[in-house]
Amino acid sequence: MHRWSKLFIPTLREAPADAEVASHKFLLRSGYIRQLGAGIYNYLPLGQRSLNKIIAIVREEMDKIGQEFYLPGILPKELWVESGRWSVMGENMFRLKDRKGAELCLGMTHEEIVTSMARSELRSYKQLPQIWYQIQTKFRDEPRPKAGLLRVRQFMMKDSYSFDINMAGLDKSYDLHDATYRHIFTRCGLKFVAVEADSGAMGGSRSQEFMVYTDAGEDLIASCPVCGYAANLDKAVSRLEPLDEMVATGGGMPELVATPGCAAIADVAAFFKISPASDIKCVAYMALKRGTGAKKGGTEDTWHGVATFLRGDHQVNEIKLLGAIGASEARTMQAEELTQYMNAPAGYLGPVALDPEKNPLGEGLTVVVDKSLEGRRNMVCGANKLDYHLRNVTPGRDFDWTLLADIRSVNEGEACPTVGENGVNCSGKLVVGKAVEVGHIFKLGYKYTESMGARVLDENGKEVMPIMGCYGIGIERILTAAIESSNDANGFWLPASIAPFTVVVSVTNTADTALRETGERLAEELETEGLDVLLDDRDERAGVKFKDADLVGIPYRINVGKKAATGQAELVTRQTSSSVDVALSEVAVLVKEKVREELLLGEA
Repeated sequence: MHRWSKLFIPTLREAPADAEVASHKFLLRSGYIRQLGAGIYNYLPLGQRSLNKIIAIVREEMDKIGQEFYLPGILPKELWVESGRWSVMGENMFRLKDRKGAELCLGMTHEEIVTSMARSELRSYKQLPQIWYQIQTKFRDEPRPKAGLLRVRQFMMKDSYSFDINMAGLDKSYDLHDATYRHIFTRCGLKFVAVEADSGAMGGSRSQEFMVYTDAGEDLIASCPVCGYAANLDKAVSRLEPLDEMVATGGGMPELVATPGCAAIADVAAFFKISPASDIKCVAYMALKRGTGAKKGGTEDTWHGVATFLRGDHQVNEIKLLGAIGASEARTMQAEELTQYMNAPAGYLGPVALDPEKNPLGEGLTVVVDKSLEGRRNMVCGANKLDYHLRNVTPGRDFDWTLLADIRSVNEGEACPTVGENGVNCSGKLVVGKAVEVGHIFKLGYKYTESMGARVLDENGKEVMPIMGCYGIGIERILTAAIESSNDANGFWLPASIAPFTVVVSVTNTADTALRETGERLAEELETEGLDVLLDDRDERAGVKFKDADLVGIPYRINVGKKAATGQAELVTRQTSSSVDVALSEVAVLVKEKVREELLLGEA
């Protein structure tokens, strides 16, 4: 049994002004965390107890499919150079030197380290499959730490890695993690959705994120309420409905039209009396290709011009764009760069007469056209001349491109892309909402075993590369997602499985010997039933105790007050803010049953 009077629980009546999202406010107010620096937090006793419970669930489920390791957090540069990620990680990686001048980094992830171990220790297909996992502190030099534990520079992560002899083995390891993650998040009480996702710097052929919807999220998810399709906006696609094309004027060929002051899409649409969907929008970028320029003793990173074209009512998805052109970073062109690459002013950029370099990010201009323009005709676009546009422009006839690719973000209300087994399109419309990522699984393929030279002998005695997967869970993100999902004006509530305590016994008047002894006895009975109990034995007013109990996330509260004289206590369920009078002799059994039902629901 723990006594509130002996614990360090520094609750706050008001959250600091810079705490914006609910989880950040309540983690501070409830005394779970305190900030040490930008994106760096101390975890206080209540916070640590919850995190320990989350870790225990993660470990219990992961032990069913893998083996636990603990790898260093300070890592040598050489392994990251082998994989090619020393430069790719850029400023997100904390880098340092030891006293001898050797370059090191703080671990963001451990693909290189497990691959180096695999190439040293694994010799034969008979040793595969392997699933290795750890629960480790990770580091990321986050440029804009915010939202409490949602965007930090030091965090805890469960990361695991699979090694298999072939794709069929990887499929199995991936599916094992998929099922395990669903068990973990369900046991933690999260209402989550699994979505298709971009692999980003991790690489690989397929990835899936586990997301929890919340307005505090920085990821956008497109989902279909009819068939269940769901994808991160960086991966989502939709089915576009046919459009009525403009009627060609004159001879039907591109026609120069004076459009003074019409630099914005809305102004162009109004001038031509068209929908923005019939206007071709240009967004020009400078894209960074790492290791593409020659320099003495090696290679250097170089910037290249990229012009993207898409419908006027669509937005460029920069993650999709970077994936399409194989670049690591992009920024919008500045005025002098527009002159250099397109010889045109902003607001009047267009694709006609451009000379697209056929190799993406080659020496010339890379022109990327969104697939939504494929098959379109008689559109309007900038004429690359101040105050002029072209009409009657047909993609493919009047201009060419380097790449035709999906580079746009889907819009809410667009048709679901799912096609059923009967060949009939899903009737649903996509809904876009914010979400927090709590887990991510990747099929890495041969990215690391190839670059780092990991080999085993197959059943025919031939050297082959093992195929890899990697799988991550954000430990703190489970806690923050749970709080974001379950809070009100008075505080928050957590599932019994991850709450710092299952039940708090609040003695309304500790000066009353009978009440105090009843509270002590009841707390002991609850503990005997296997429950995690906090006895609020502070010399405080009952109202203060109730407010604190509502604030700190404990799912059940038992008030020991005047009704104790008649053999009763008040049982409060925090989630519903409901209460019921229960016989003192039955309280412990009833709370245990409620917790058991909750846990069974989580394990179902």
